[in-house]
Amino acid sequence: MSFNALKKSSGKFDKLQNELEKLNTPTATSSFQDDRFWKPELDKSGNGYAIIRFLPQPADEELPWVRLWNHAFKGPGGWYIENSLTTINKKDPVSEYNTELWNSGNESDKDIARKQKRVLKYYANIYVVSDAKHPENEGKVMLFKFGKKIFDKITEAMNPEFADEEALNPFDLWKGADFKLKIRKVDGYWNYDKSEFSAPSQLLETDEELEALWNKEYSLKAFTNPDQFKSYDELKEKLNRVLTGSGVGSATVSDITEAPKFNKTEDYQEPISAEADEDTISYFSKLADE
Repeated sequence: MSFNALKKSSGKFDKLQNELEKLNTPTATSSFQDDRFWKPELDKSGNGYAIIRFLPQPADEELPWVRLWNHAFKGPGGWYIENSLTTINKKDPVSEYNTELWNSGNESDKDIARKQKRVLKYYANIYVVSDAKHPENEGKVMLFKFGKKIFDKITEAMNPEFADEEALNPFDLWKGADFKLKIRKVDGYWNYDKSEFSAPSQLLETDEELEALWNKEYSLKAFTNPDQFKSYDELKEKLNRVLTGSGVGSATVSDITEAPKFNKTEDYQEPISAEADEDTISYFSKLADE
C-alpha cells in the first residue's frame, strides 16, 4: 500500500472491524531485550502514565497488529519457553497435552494445564507522544507488546456499545486518537481499566511528516514468519524433556500428575497481568468442548 492509498483510506476501517470480529469469534484451533520495544514503567507510587499513538499497518502488510501465542512454564526438566504453533494454525504439542490433561476428569490435571496455558500477546507499531519516565522515547516509532485488556480498549473504540458513541479507528494517522495509558496496581497486578482514547486528531501537522513517520515502522509479520517457530517434533521433544526430566519417551498425564507443583512464572513474565486469568477461562472452555 502506498502512502497516498493509506490517506485515501483514512476514516474507513471496515476491514479492521472484520478482523476484530474474526478474533472475537471462537474457533478450534521469545522473549529478549530489544531496544525497538517500548515498555511502560511505574512510578514510585506504583502507577504508570504515558501517551502513545497506535500506527497503521506497515507498507506491504495488511493489518496494524499481529497476535502471537506462546507458552512459558517450568517442569522437572527446566523451562519451556516457546512460541505456540497454534499462532499459525498448526497443531502444537503443548496444546494437545493440555487437552489431554483437561479432559482427564482430575482437578489436579486441570491445575497443571492452567499453569501451562497459552499466553496471548499483540504487537503493534506506536508513536510515543509522552513518556515522563523516559522522555528520550518521545517522538520515536517503537514496537509495543500488549495483552488482551489493551486490545479490548481498541476493540471498544472501533465497535462502540452505545448509539451516542462514534466508531474510531485508533490506527488512523489523520482521524485516529492518542491513547492515554493509565496503569494501576490492583491486587498485585497491572490494571489498565482507566486507560482511554482522546478525541480524534491528526497525529502530525503535514502529510510529509506523517509519511516519514510511517516509513519508520517495523515489520509486524516478521513475528509470525515460519522461522519464528520450531517444528512440531522439536517442540514435542523439548516438552518431553521438560515434563519428565529426560529426552526419552513421550509424556502422558500419568507422568506428570504427581510432579511437584510449580509457581506462576513471575520471574519470567514482566509484568504479570490480571488478564491472564480471563485468557485461561476462554482457552480451557474451548478445550473442554473438544
